[in-house]
Amino acid sequence: MATSFELDQFLQRSERKAFKQVVYAVRGDDAALDIVQDCMIKLSQKYGDRPVEELGPLFTRILQNATLDYFRREKVKRMWVSPLSIFSSDDGEGGGGSEGEALEILEAEAGSVAAESASDKIERKQTLQLIDDALQNLPARQREAFVLRYWDELDVAQTALAMGCSEGSVKAHCSRANHSLAKALAKLGVTL
Repeated sequence: MATSFELDQFLQRSERKAFKQVVYAVRGDDAALDIVQDCMIKLSQKYGDRPVEELGPLFTRILQNATLDYFRREKVKRMWVSPLSIFSSDDGEGGGGSEGEALEILEAEAGSVAAESASDKIERKQTLQLIDDALQNLPARQREAFVLRYWDELDVAQTALAMGCSEGSVKAHCSRANHSLAKALAKLGVTL
């Protein structure tokens, strides 16, 4: 059984990867932070007494379920908010950039990504968007296996446990995802 120290160590090691994974999925820092924090609390409260080796797959499954729940809630919101948006006034308030974004640009240090030239930023953003679009076009299980293996850096056994399938299935999904991504990106002229 995991001690409270071991649980704390696991959460500290996992927090950054989990945040990146969820940010990639939900595309919002605030929502991702909320999801990760809720999942860490749930892991601590409900599964903190499990062996340390089980914490990784359990945490991954909790994150996946919480992310799916987020998308379900967002779908319901869109279903009810979108039709009502025709009644809102479009006076220009509340839209566009914020003062915080301007301050972040001013604070960019030389040599950082934020200080690169405008054309480099556009090119990088376009390339990342092409990669993201290609990844989003993968079948759900291939995308899940790809993200868990290469983004979350789980090994094959951990990925299989998190996905609830065999290790052979994980390898097949990852292989298909790699081939599909390479093919789709090559057609667009993107080489990695």
